[in-house]
Amino acid sequence: MCCFEMARLFRAAGELILLVVFTVAWRSRAATTELLGGFRATPDPSVTDFQPLLVDSSGNFSLGFLRVNGSHLSLSVVHVPSSVTLWSAGATRLARWKNPTELLFNGSLVLSDSKTGVFWSTHSSGDRVWLSNNSNLEIQSRDGAGAADGTRTVWQSFDFPSDTLVVNQNFTNTTALTSSNGLYSMRLGQNFFGLYAKFTSSDEPPDQIYLRHGALEAKAEIIEGRPVQLILQPGGYLGMYQNGSLPADVLPFDTFQQNLTGFRRVRIEPDGNLKAYYWTGSNWILDYQAITDFCELPTACGPYGLCKPDNECSCLDNRTAHRDPGGCAPSRNQISGDFCGAYDGRFKVLRRTGVELPFKELMKYKTMSSNEECEMECSRNCSCWGAVYSNSSGFCYTLEFPAQTLLAVADGGKMGYFKVREGARKKEVGGWLGLVIGAILVFGVIAGVVWYRWKKRRDRVKGCVAEEGVVGNIGPYKDLGAASFRSIELCER
Repeated sequence: MCCFEMARLFRAAGELILLVVFTVAWRSRAATTELLGGFRATPDPSVTDFQPLLVDSSGNFSLGFLRVNGSHLSLSVVHVPSSVTLWSAGATRLARWKNPTELLFNGSLVLSDSKTGVFWSTHSSGDRVWLSNNSNLEIQSRDGAGAADGTRTVWQSFDFPSDTLVVNQNFTNTTALTSSNGLYSMRLGQNFFGLYAKFTSSDEPPDQIYLRHGALEAKAEIIEGRPVQLILQPGGYLGMYQNGSLPADVLPFDTFQQNLTGFRRVRIEPDGNLKAYYWTGSNWILDYQAITDFCELPTACGPYGLCKPDNECSCLDNRTAHRDPGGCAPSRNQISGDFCGAYDGRFKVLRRTGVELPFKELMKYKTMSSNEECEMECSRNCSCWGAVYSNSSGFCYTLEFPAQTLLAVADGGKMGYFKVREGARKKEVGGWLGLVIGAILVFGVIAGVVWYRWKKRRDRVKGCVAEEGVVGNIGPYKDLGAASFRSIELCER
């Protein structure tokens, strides 16, 4: 009995050891701390949110496949404790969450499938991929140059940020933060950083700046012509640097100089705001936001919307029911274009008093003598979508993009003139009318052919009856002679 019990214990211990070994091996395959040449991974159909492939030494950050809209994926770095995405590969289109989608490392990280081709690649030549303990994804080469251990970084995600900036990540004028919806971006100028909105298509005028933070140059002077950089510091501020360790500008957060050691991040949000967050170990705390007034967001109430002082949204025309987002304007009036085209030239005018632009101080303007002159300036311009005029200053601001959210003010001397495209609707109506007319013509042709065949057949029957000596009124069906009826049948055949 004792030997039996000992054997059972040894067997149970062996099974436990095998389970531990299997679990460790499975985890090492699922997410490792290093990717070497020949690495390949495909999306796991059983995973519903995030499939880890690579982790940093602390386990706080992970690179993997992130499900997007259920059926697609992005290659992303996430903050593991909160599942917040910190970086995503800048693929021009999303790969599908199924075979033959594959991530491989052959000196470059390549996301592709055999049917569509390459979605994204680092275009590098390295020996290993790893994640640093501040979420930087790096490809390193062991060629004996660079660091003391003989490795050097040939590619890093910090040089290609998506919508987030983290601690000690250099942000330069060659990089940009872009919101997840692609509408807003943060870029660095010579002595400022700005937030920009994409109100037009890419082949039209530059993005509109709606917030500008200039360097105060309190501790160091910015020298023209030299590159500057923006760095998120552990002390709780964005610092602008050019030469040396002294910042030319310090943008403090709420926790500035509180000696906190938690992880920090800055993100440009889908609504266009720039926000900073601090990780407490269990949740994110909002530490800073560039725009504190809801109505000053670039398109708080959507295109052709009106934001009131109580942060309520309505529409410029006072008739359209507001539905967020974009409920004040049909889709055709949310796409920029030339008003001088054959159809685009057809538009109606919407006028509204007591309105002004939320970021007018960053827009170009001309001084005009009257509102009528300001309207005329816009009406004759094929690319002008609207104009806002102030009687007190005489400033005329013209819009080269569809009207966005305007501010409601009590000053009736601030007037707006906006174009509302009608050509697209007329084009649609014309298209439907053409289809209806075409259908009527086709029906008429078919009806004509049927009538013609029926008439021809009737004439042939009459001819055959005449040949049999039956003339005039042949009388009722019962008076037809059997011979005559057979003659008609034979003639029709």
